[in-house]
Amino acid sequence: MGYSDLHIHSIHSYDGTASISAILKYASSNTDLNVLAITDHDTMAGVFEAMDLAPKYNLEVIPGMEVSSKDGHVLCLFIQRPIPSGLSLLETVLRVGDQGGLCVAAHPMAKAVNSLKFGTIRETISNPEAAKTLIGVEAFNGGLVYTRRNAMVDSESRSLPLAQLGDSDAHILRMIGTGSSWFEGTTALDLRAALYNRSTAPRRGTGLTGAAVVTSYIPNYLLRKLGWVSWNSAPEASIRFANLAKIQAMNGMTQFAQP
Repeated sequence: MGYSDLHIHSIHSYDGTASISAILKYASSNTDLNVLAITDHDTMAGVFEAMDLAPKYNLEVIPGMEVSSKDGHVLCLFIQRPIPSGLSLLETVLRVGDQGGLCVAAHPMAKAVNSLKFGTIRETISNPEAAKTLIGVEAFNGGLVYTRRNAMVDSESRSLPLAQLGDSDAHILRMIGTGSSWFEGTTALDLRAALYNRSTAPRRGTGLTGAAVVTSYIPNYLLRKLGWVSWNSAPEASIRFANLAKIQAMNGMTQFAQP
């Protein structure tokens, strides 16, 4: 039995606050997760670093990103190349399918975020080719904006022929794993099989309270805007603060790996 969190943001997202290595260290030390996905907004800039470092933390990382489709956010997983934003959900899903990837509908109907409507999801999976790729929905999202159980989303999600998932939508370290999914096995390949078999089950955390958002996320977000992020320079190092400009300079020297 394993657990996954397939919706995690790093400093490569405009609203993320933690480095890749800090995310991996936190997940390894503070959660029971086996598989993660780094799903930054419209970029895969941190994915291959995460995949390289993950074995040092006894974790597996699935390559992915959160794509801003014209119809709402969608998690694109098991991909090797970025998917452009601004396309329809159908076109986004078909492009992911061309790479052999899978899609999960992120935080459907969530307020204050660009979210998919259930009608759009149903219309998309009515396309036989798209139905092979769009195979999951976040029945629970433990993120900062959409933190509470929503009976309508739960009911609508269950009515779809899709794998039911829980994810954290983490933007700070302490959010990682506050939403997660159970699956048979412990590896990324086991998880992929569970997604195909629609046998995953969401594990529902509590999310952050309003007070915790004020005292935890907002200070981290403001520090990030000032150039400071949660940072772990190596597997044996502790989490500390490092200058974001230095990290960005390092990223500028890394070329995107082609498959």
